[in-house]
Amino acid sequence: NTLARAQTKMGIPTKLHVLNPKAQSVAELYGVMDPDTRDWTDGLLSNIFRELNKPLQPDKPEARYIIFDGDVDAIWVENMNSVMDDNKLLTLPNSERIRVADH
Repeated sequence: NTLARAQTKMGIPTKLHVLNPKAQSVAELYGVMDPDTRDWTDGLLSNIFRELNKPLQPDKPEARYIIFDGDVDAIWVENMNSVMDDNKLLTLPNSERIRVADH
């Protein structure tokens, strides 16, 4: 929160998305596919990724951060591993990949 306030004071609006990954199931966090209809429903994190990947206005700088506030859990860390490496990809259970945009 200190970084966000400092950047905002410096003229760079900052958006924080704070979530506790242990407060949701893996399906609620990443999303789930209905086995009967094959319809995909985004989870909390996939929604946040989509929101953060929307293009910025060229004349308005903005900083965007996802803050994982909670205990480290082997299951969600394993799923996040692809995002934390150089590929910057979130691979969802429906095989969709969301690339983290460079802003």
